[in-house]
Amino acid sequence: MRGLVQVVILGLLLGGVYALMASGLTLLFGVMRVVNLAHAAFMLVAAYMAFFAFDILDIDPFVSLPAIMVVMFLGGAALYRLLFPRIEGSPRYGEMTVLMTFGLAFIAEGLMSFFFTGTFRTASPSYATDAFRVGSFFIPTAQLYASGASIVLLTGLWAFLNFTRTGYGVRATMQNRTAAQIVGVDVRRVSTISFGIGMALAGASGALISFLFPFFPARHWQWIAILLSLIVLGGLGSLKGAVIGALILAVASSLVTDYVGSAWSPMTFFLALFLILVVRPQGLFGKEQRL
Repeated sequence: MRGLVQVVILGLLLGGVYALMASGLTLLFGVMRVVNLAHAAFMLVAAYMAFFAFDILDIDPFVSLPAIMVVMFLGGAALYRLLFPRIEGSPRYGEMTVLMTFGLAFIAEGLMSFFFTGTFRTASPSYATDAFRVGSFFIPTAQLYASGASIVLLTGLWAFLNFTRTGYGVRATMQNRTAAQIVGVDVRRVSTISFGIGMALAGASGALISFLFPFFPARHWQWIAILLSLIVLGGLGSLKGAVIGALILAVASSLVTDYVGSAWSPMTFFLALFLILVVRPQGLFGKEQRL
């Protein structure tokens, strides 16, 4: 029993980080119906930023995290203004955004491979390998800190969406883009801010990845597959669903790793994706689409 509780604790700690990773991706889909296949690639861009800040300048990833979020927000807003308004009126907007972000993922991977090579990297602050005990259970310090930072950022995102004027516009656009335009919401401005926030959350996730997991340029394909599983399980466009889906699958993955083997852990996410698409395609908290 104690072993089971220990595994669940570790799963919940990782689930908090997964929730942060998935939140930016599901926000973009909710606002703009963009399945951003480059989200995980931009996470790795941020991970390299945090890694080199630590390796060269001796700046802790938690210290560089706010600056990375600002840089990624500005880059995301600029990227949206440069690329997406050109295809907004297209009848195949959804398909074009998938292809565009797929291409962006390859470009980001190619640039990272060229400049940073395919070597595995990981930042190693003093707490990266530490742990402390609570009774008979041990808590990895790095995972606890990362999960705590994720909770803070997710709480900030929730407060922004629920208590600011721009947040009201984002929520209105997520619920009905056309109706939001009719009542005076500047949808393009909201979309720009949302894309920037999604990129900022990817930046925060990357800073945490830099010391939690070894990474290399092509690793983003594994991450995007996991993140798509999380947001499909929770319901595309549902932030609450992304958080709950992340916690459920992180715990399930930890249990599979402990009882079956680490090689089977990724299968947890893909099996969940398959089952949810068969049984409830709209996800746990998504709304069923009707003609």
